[in-house]
Amino acid sequence: MTRPRIARQSDIARLAGVSQATVSMVLNGRAGANRIPETTQARIREAMAELGYVPNVAAQSLRGGRSGLIGVHTFERVFPTAPDDYYREFLNGIEEQAVASDLDLVLFASTQKPDGTRSIYGSGSNRMRLADGAVILGFEKNDDEIRRLAEEGFPFVFVGRRKVEGVDIPFVTADYAAAMHPVVALLTDAGHHRITYLAAPLRGLAQQDRLDGFRAAVEEIAASDRPTFEVDVREVDAVTASWLAEVVGGGTTAIVVETFDLARALAEALDEAGLSAPADLSVISLDSDPRGDAFSHVRVPRRELGCRAVELLLAVIDGEPTDHLVTPLPCEPPEASTVAAPAAAALPTAR
Repeated sequence: MTRPRIARQSDIARLAGVSQATVSMVLNGRAGANRIPETTQARIREAMAELGYVPNVAAQSLRGGRSGLIGVHTFERVFPTAPDDYYREFLNGIEEQAVASDLDLVLFASTQKPDGTRSIYGSGSNRMRLADGAVILGFEKNDDEIRRLAEEGFPFVFVGRRKVEGVDIPFVTADYAAAMHPVVALLTDAGHHRITYLAAPLRGLAQQDRLDGFRAAVEEIAASDRPTFEVDVREVDAVTASWLAEVVGGGTTAIVVETFDLARALAEALDEAGLSAPADLSVISLDSDPRGDAFSHVRVPRRELGCRAVELLLAVIDGEPTDHLVTPLPCEPPEASTVAAPAAAALPTAR
């Protein structure tokens, strides 16, 4: 069985309709100095992608050249390009910073396999080597591929805190733990003493950071004023009017909801139960909804994190210090639009 021939610069030149010398100048970061039009550069890069051409990064490095491309990859089944996709705002920030840094972006959509999953090495080699480095985002991850990237020395950063045993992963994240203090303060100042923390099944470290921060914020309150809270972990389709009736009937006067999709389900359950926030129940969501928010919410700096991810990636590529770029970014505290004093019927009876 013969192996398919590896694409060469001459193949790229033929497909793009340019000379091999022009291809070489683009690959070695000398397109600007030689006044090669952007349209020609784009045609060459499209040909590279079509042929699956992987440049010899070691040789480029010896010549001091770079592609001027940074990649974006996700292990999710759907690339986050829909207007209401949670990760779209991250992409906006990545694009914004790439433009500011005079770089081009490559979305590695072709890494998707027939079963819908994505693999960096699905074709046998690292397709992301077309770029100087890559930003990786999404809940899903492939630990083996992340280890392989690190072993190759390919520069990459994650959006969101990630742990892979034996790998030091550069990442950008929000300060989810600190964001819980104003949430707890807003509810306790309004007089709430029984809170339900509605959480999704654990998928990422950000969820644990939020819950740990919430617990810490509650513990810092004086014992005489400290609220009690119950963590209720459930899927979206389990957030129903009957469940809500049980929660409210059990004395809960406020719900802190972890994700925007749970918040959507809660809004429907409130409507079906004939209840409203904050008249019957105070509600704070720990993230904003790309479709619009029904409740008071913490704003996670998604666009800013996208920008910061590119800044961090460039520092990693250049071997520069990164300490100032890995400090978690602050979240914007919630306003009080769906927070009020507990409904009279729900107030604890004096003894």
